[in-house]
Amino acid sequence: MGKDDDGPPAEVALARDFPDDAPADDPDPVSFPLLDAASTALGDDVASVAGVRFVPGGRVQWCDAGETDYTTGERVLVDTDRGSRLAWIAVAASRKAVRDRGLRRVIRRANDSDLRGERAGDADRAHALRLAKDKAAALRLPLKVFRVEVLGQLGRGARLNVYYTSDERLDLRDFIRDLSSAISGRIELRQLGVRDEAKAVGGIGSCGLTLCCTTWLPDFVPVSIKMAKDQGLVLSPTKVSGQCGRLKCCLVYEQAGYAELRKGLPKLGKRVIGARGEARVVEVDVLRQRVRVSYGPGDTEVVPASEVKPMFPSGNQPRALDPATAEHDDGDDAPEGGDGAEGSDVGIDLPSGLDDPPEAAADPALADDDPALPDDDPS
Repeated sequence: MGKDDDGPPAEVALARDFPDDAPADDPDPVSFPLLDAASTALGDDVASVAGVRFVPGGRVQWCDAGETDYTTGERVLVDTDRGSRLAWIAVAASRKAVRDRGLRRVIRRANDSDLRGERAGDADRAHALRLAKDKAAALRLPLKVFRVEVLGQLGRGARLNVYYTSDERLDLRDFIRDLSSAISGRIELRQLGVRDEAKAVGGIGSCGLTLCCTTWLPDFVPVSIKMAKDQGLVLSPTKVSGQCGRLKCCLVYEQAGYAELRKGLPKLGKRVIGARGEARVVEVDVLRQRVRVSYGPGDTEVVPASEVKPMFPSGNQPRALDPATAEHDDGDDAPEGGDGAEGSDVGIDLPSGLDDPPEAAADPALADDDPALPDDDPS
């Protein structure tokens, strides 16, 4: 019950409703209780998900990790449509909301027996790859076999997935027949592009690091030569091409930044007004926000882009002078140095004593003998 007296109000103590202190390895006090809670207590749409790769440099696929914590680089056994397969953990397991309830399941960590079976299969894959290359060379086929996958044991009805690249459409029935009889199994051919080949084979880029597509790049995005032009790169195949022979994927990384920085900068070749008058843009430095302007042959200057203004703003381009209007314009009202019609004397102040006499202007014969203005006249 409240009191009506004028005394000081009673002190109010609020109960502590903050979450418990977070452990040292998780600084977020709100999310750390989710790590210890069971997935059934959080709802059907939250699960422990881990990203796995079945081959080095392959696509990251998301799998249900269950209640086990997996770290990056661990070898695990994953349940797939082809049975249990070994994989690498590419993204550590963490709880997140998922919409796909048909995720593949990580069965367990791989043991020594699983790894011994994988090492034994490496010899079969190397032998099958050698056979495929030899058969293609014997048939003189313009293709390049760069990877094979062996499902089963060679000589016992194994299935062989052959990955190859080619610039042509080929008839490979003889190749399939010869290779199938050599391994006594079923053959499946899969044609890939040169980018996929580089991703599967791997290598070192011009930057000195392992290829992005092999380590972390999930998908390929379209790359155009316009991106190299916008970034001011040398348009040489050795400079802008990657190991696959196509444009480097890293051209896309900074394209958005260059496009944002280029806003408001004058384009190359545009006429601008600088500190010393009219000039033309001959070079644009996007990163430093500077331009090089030319006032004439051999007279250039580097200035900040904010110190120049376009001579003709967008939508206000100069228009040709109307000949009918030019005939009736008074010479005193015309601007000096205007872009009038060629050969016109509008706006030209003649020195005293050189004015044409009235009779000479009226005589057609004398008017024809009057020399015209030279082509290099500044007017």
